[in-house]
Amino acid sequence: MILPNENLDLEAVMAALRKNRIGAYFAADRDGLISLLETFIPDNTTVGCGDSMTLEKLGVFDELRRRELRFLDKYEPSLTKEEKKEIYRKNFYADTFITGTNAVTMDGKLFNIDGNGSRVAPMLYGPAQVLVVVGTNKLVKNTEEAIERTRQIAATLDAKRLKKGTPCTVLNGCIDCSHKNRICNDFVLIAGQFVEERIKVIFVAGEYGY
Repeated sequence: MILPNENLDLEAVMAALRKNRIGAYFAADRDGLISLLETFIPDNTTVGCGDSMTLEKLGVFDELRRRELRFLDKYEPSLTKEEKKEIYRKNFYADTFITGTNAVTMDGKLFNIDGNGSRVAPMLYGPAQVLVVVGTNKLVKNTEEAIERTRQIAATLDAKRLKKGTPCTVLNGCIDCSHKNRICNDFVLIAGQFVEERIKVIFVAGEYGY
């Protein structure tokens, strides 16, 4: 499949991910995604999650709440700050951790920028399975483009959403500030996996998230 954004070839990206021992799957729409999630996430298992506008837009969190799962729901309104921190720790022991990603490169690598590491840390270690749901708008040519896209687009929009008051929220772009509320603290590139398919990337056709 040749994608409209710079003629990037999704099939080539998926082949590169598999070469790096990362699972690669495709869903044409939300229904296809939910079907895959039902396959990958058995009932009565523990599921953690990271911040993801992609998952929110696709209604994945609501789907997890509906199912017979032990969902570590960090979005529960009644949670205190300490209770949320405890959920972040419990994510390491989850059967499945589900999240989005900021960019996927043509050579099959995942790139993310995080503020406090609570999203990227379980991607790297802990949960038995990590499901990464990503819109095809997140495909980029290489690591340099992944960093540029994430800093100038994703992180800037997220800082606005979170009302961080950082320079990028006014300038509409990253200047590598030293603001106390900056969310560009952890730059993480996942180039492969020891355990084959511990990370599974599910592409959904269309623009989702930043």
